[in-house]
This record gives sequence, structure tokens and C-alpha cells, in this order.
Amino acid sequence: MNRILSTYLTHLFRFGNLTVTDPDGTTSRWGDGTGKPLHIRFNSKAAEWGVAINPGLKFGEAYMNGGVDMVEGSIFDLLSLAFRNGGNDATSEPWMRAIGRMRLLYRRYIQNNTPQRARANVHHHYDLSSQLYDLFLDTDRQYSCAYFEEPNASLDRAQLAKKRHIAAKLFFDRPDLRTLDVGCGWGGLGLYLAQHLNAKVTGVTLSDEQLAIAQRRAVDAGLAERADFRLEDYRDTQGPFDRIVSVGMFEHVGLDFYEDYFGQCARLLDDDGVMLLHTIGRIEEPANTNAFIGKYIFPGGYLPSLSQVTKATERSGLIVTDVEILRLHYAETLRHWRERFEARREEAKAIYDERFCRMWEFYLAASETAFRWQDLVVFQVQLTKKLESLPITRDYIYETETRLRQKEQAASRTEGLESWRDRNAAE
Repeated sequence: MNRILSTYLTHLFRFGNLTVTDPDGTTSRWGDGTGKPLHIRFNSKAAEWGVAINPGLKFGEAYMNGGVDMVEGSIFDLLSLAFRNGGNDATSEPWMRAIGRMRLLYRRYIQNNTPQRARANVHHHYDLSSQLYDLFLDTDRQYSCAYFEEPNASLDRAQLAKKRHIAAKLFFDRPDLRTLDVGCGWGGLGLYLAQHLNAKVTGVTLSDEQLAIAQRRAVDAGLAERADFRLEDYRDTQGPFDRIVSVGMFEHVGLDFYEDYFGQCARLLDDDGVMLLHTIGRIEEPANTNAFIGKYIFPGGYLPSLSQVTKATERSGLIVTDVEILRLHYAETLRHWRERFEARREEAKAIYDERFCRMWEFYLAASETAFRWQDLVVFQVQLTKKLESLPITRDYIYETETRLRQKEQAASRTEGLESWRDRNAAE
């Protein structure tokens, strides 16, 4: 094994039971021999040297392209062991710090998310085959952090709880509130607000695939008059709106556009309006986006620290009225997605190919381990223009959630009865 990689692994694996086979067939062991045995094999010198020099990017690439194979254990097992050993500390080697500084230099270019580039970035990820997302998402296609009110809740139940929690924070105190969903995805949240809170929803997305499905779902649910989904950049949206919600979209804005983003939201929000921002963020100081994720999964993406979010809001005229940090909820969400994808991997391979499956496995595993053992969490930031726009205690959130649970149960019973009638009529 080359000396650089050997030094790196020595610093990284203080505990664990890892065997590494190099391209020449030589086997080395790392860690203290405890825990689940893991074994990886380098299939080429190029893969070995790439990982040695730039592990943040090249290990994922090597796994994706077949330069590295897991002989024993899974890629999730390996990344879990690395991060539990303190994977961030191992990247403090001088050459790795230099790579990090170089990435900072061209961050502005990568995250220059103009309308044209933002559209291309969205197309890269969200316009993949709709069949792919059916393999691992919940039935409502919520592609963001779920809310696990109970540790053993199913994915569908936790995603429903997420929509309920967000709706309660938006404080729908009357019907027909004009509501903007920035980055509406496949329409699940917008349809929930239209159905259960009688909101008049405008959802905007840059994804053709998401738009088509959201529009079809609105028609099928009989909510087309209350839920209008559009192919539109939020920068072109016209207001005003009583409520604004953005879930899983802010990660694609780019640091240099934060003030423009919140400035536009402030212009679109009515004087008595309420906004809820749901975004991945960091609990530590600002840092680079993971190199592999940034290159292959979410080009142009950036995960902010809370200080970067609040600094931008302060200059927009918006007031931060509530902040909640969802800890480990996304780790659990990703665990469900990872396990579901693994269970249906052959179907994914039939849609794409082996390389894609390896890429997706690495993406889901790296993301879950980052939320479990690194500095990633989810911020829910509530914003208004006036201090008096919301009740002065948080009781309204929990009271609204209780009412919404009752509405959901009533709607479920009605749907069940209609389905029973349809089956009997057919017979």
C-alpha cells in the first residue's frame, strides 16, 4: 500500500476491524480488532492513489466506478466506522486542508446559481426517472427530512407528521390564505395545505417531472382549483402571499444568493404574513459541501450554518420568530430510504445501471452517516414581518397539530368508505 494512504488510515481508524487489500493483493489491517469485520479491496493503483490524495471525492468515485469493492460488510458499515472514529479529524492532513482551501476559492463559481444554472442543477437530480423515487420514498413522495414523533414510526407516518408540524407553524387562522410553496416537489405538502387547511396554494418548481406529477395529483384529488403548480423560478414569482413555505429548497440557493432569496420572500410576504423555512444546516462553523455530493448528486448545493441564515434574514426586513433544530430526524429518514433502496436495488439497476446504483448507495450512506456522526441537522426557521403576527406562546402549534390529526383521521375514514363502496359497486 502506498505510504500516503497508510498514514491516512493509521490516523483515521483508532478502533474497529478493517482489512484492506491493495491492487497487488497485499492485505493490511486497521483498528483495534473490535466490532464487525469489514474488508475493502482496491482494484487499481489509480483508485488507491486517488483515495490517498483526495479521499473526500475520490473514495466515492472509486466505489461508484468499481475501483473499490466491499469484500465484507457494506459501504454504510465502512462510512459509519470512519465517522465514528472522527472522520473529520483525519482530513486535517496538510494536503487535505490545501484541497479544502482550493475548493473554497472556486465555491463562488460552483454555487453561482443564476436562473439558468439553477434550472440545470434541478434537472440533474429531480428530473431522474419517477420510477426511481417510487423505489425508496414514502407514498406521498416527500423527499426531505421526516418528523419522527415516535422512534419506531413508519416512514409514511413520519412524513405525514412533518407536513402537520410545518402546517401548524404556519398558523392558518382562517381559510383561503394565499400560500406560496417555494420548491414544491411533487406537490405533497401543497395538497395537504389545500385539503386540510383550505389554503389557496401556488407551488413553484424548476423540475418538469415534479411539475407533471404535482399537477396530475391536484386534479386527481379534486384540488386543482386550490392548488396551482407552476414551472417557475421563485425570483419571477409575483405576490403577495399570506403564507410562504419552503422545504428542502434552500440548500440549492447558494450562499451568495441568500440576501436575494430572503429579500424576494420579504417582498412576496404580506405584512401580516408568516413564513416557514425548512432546510438542512450545520451546527458547526461554515464548511464546504461534501465533494462527492456536490459533484454527482446536488451540483450547486450548499448547507449553511445557522449564523449564515440569520445574518441574511436580518438584512431583509424579516423577523426570526422561532427556530427548531431537528436532530437525528434526517438520519432516521435516510435509514428508511437506504434500506428501501437496498431492498429494491435490482429494480433500480434495471432503470439505470450498476454504476448508478453504486453512486446512489454511496450518496444515501454518506448522507445518513453525516447526520448521525457529523455536524448536519435540519433547521425550521419561522419568520414574520411583525412581532404581533403570531400568538406569544407556542401552544398554538400543538393545538393545531391535534386538530389536524383529527382531520386526517376523518379524511382517512371517508377515503376508506369510498373505496369500499367502489369495490362493491364493481362487484
